[in-house]
Amino acid sequence: MKIGLYFGSFNPVHVAHLIIANHILNETDIEKVWFVVSPQNPFKSEANLLNEYHRLHLVKTAIEDDTRIWASDIEFNLPKPSYTTNTLAYLKEKNPEHEFCMIMGSDSFQNLHNWKNADVIINNYEIYVYIRPGFEVDNKINTKLHVVDAPLLQLSATQIRKYLKEGKSIRYLVPDTVREEIEKGGYYRK
Repeated sequence: MKIGLYFGSFNPVHVAHLIIANHILNETDIEKVWFVVSPQNPFKSEANLLNEYHRLHLVKTAIEDDTRIWASDIEFNLPKPSYTTNTLAYLKEKNPEHEFCMIMGSDSFQNLHNWKNADVIINNYEIYVYIRPGFEVDNKINTKLHVVDAPLLQLSATQIRKYLKEGKSIRYLVPDTVREEIEKGGYYRK
């Protein structure tokens, strides 16, 4: 089975993440999308990061009835910070029956050459890139690349966290079930 790995902090997961996953499943040969919740991204600060188990729970809540999408905690048991190359090697070893590829925004793709063991990723994995405004796709690294014309939404987890801190509504920005869990847990308020 061809599985698209969608790595991220998902802090919190929002409708743009879900729209991209759905679009990838509808418009490419990827059969399933795994949201790989990263406990600690080496390029991001932990200061505003909700506990990884809460973030995983929010992703599971967002996708609960969609059998095409799965929430993965695979990086929770791997060394931190989470390096994609380590996760890919582990998944390939444990699941040789699957073909893994990566899903990322054009902003991340522009920085891929800076990642740990980037050459391993570039030479061994297909990459499906969706365009983020202001970040063109230039395949200078010569990887097996698929540019996906996914719907563009000007939505970020940073903005959602800001709204929550300010006591503003996040309705329609996240699934209702996720919003209810965030409100119930009092997440991102301080």
